[in-house]
Amino acid sequence: MTAMATTSELSGADRREHIAIRLGYHRMDHKVEPGLYRLGDPDRSSPVFVTSNYKLSFDALRTNLKGVPSYLLVLDTKGINVWCAAGKGTFGTDEIEERVRATNLKDVVEHRRLLLPQLGAPGVCAHEVRRRTGFTVEYGPVSAEDLSAYMVGKVTPEMRQVRFNIRDRAVLVPVEMKNYLLWAVLAGLLASLLLGWTGLAAVAVLYLTGTVLFPLLLPLLPVKAFSAKGFILGAVVAVAFALVLTWSEGGPWDLSSDLQIMAWALLISPWVAFLALNFTGSSTLTSRTGVRKEIFRYIPLMAVTFIIGVVLTLLIRLDALGWF
Repeated sequence: MTAMATTSELSGADRREHIAIRLGYHRMDHKVEPGLYRLGDPDRSSPVFVTSNYKLSFDALRTNLKGVPSYLLVLDTKGINVWCAAGKGTFGTDEIEERVRATNLKDVVEHRRLLLPQLGAPGVCAHEVRRRTGFTVEYGPVSAEDLSAYMVGKVTPEMRQVRFNIRDRAVLVPVEMKNYLLWAVLAGLLASLLLGWTGLAAVAVLYLTGTVLFPLLLPLLPVKAFSAKGFILGAVVAVAFALVLTWSEGGPWDLSSDLQIMAWALLISPWVAFLALNFTGSSTLTSRTGVRKEIFRYIPLMAVTFIIGVVLTLLIRLDALGWF
């Protein structure tokens, strides 16, 4: 099998596809052909980097190897990124063996070393890869951005850590917004019919809080559970929202004002908590068992909190109409 050629430069089509990926458009369709790729003008001694056939993973690798003649061995992970594919088993020992054999890699390079991303380690049994293929596995840094330093021996402990900093979290905001946009529009229409512009504004507030503010503020929020973090953030934002409404109306401050603030907190915070819980699928900080436990613990609490908020709001409205 002849190695395919690639470059470290992104085309306009590549950049447009990146935007589509970040928006979650056709989520499972962004993949490249598995196989062996030539980057630059590699020879038989050039390094071999292994990655998944997810478009962003492939592009991150090749753009960070600018000026490094090398081979890219792309596994068939069904369009899934390295870390998730390692957990699913598609970035694993069997696929590496298959791809080494299919590309006749032993005839392409004279060395016997494969450089894998560290996050692919959960799916790979290194000694089995060596026994089956003759190639030794070496794990590189977590981020492709650190490859240039890694290749010249400037290895630091930070290269082995998943950072998930504000930039990493910010790039997830567009897809989070897109995933819940239709529901937000429908909820906004319903809320506007029931509560007027105030209801529409409340839905907008909880939508933006859950999809934008929560990812950006994640490490700053206390407690560990994402749902609890969402409850706290939602309550704070809801109280601020209610205070603005109360002050804008200019009426006297009384018990009904306090109850209305409480009602908004009960209505908004469980939905922010729900959006926060769903963000676990985008985070590096959660485990499958932890998420399952959190679902069973907090979903009932979200439902009860929202129902109490609805009942309290109805009582306040009926009181305003003179029913009590």
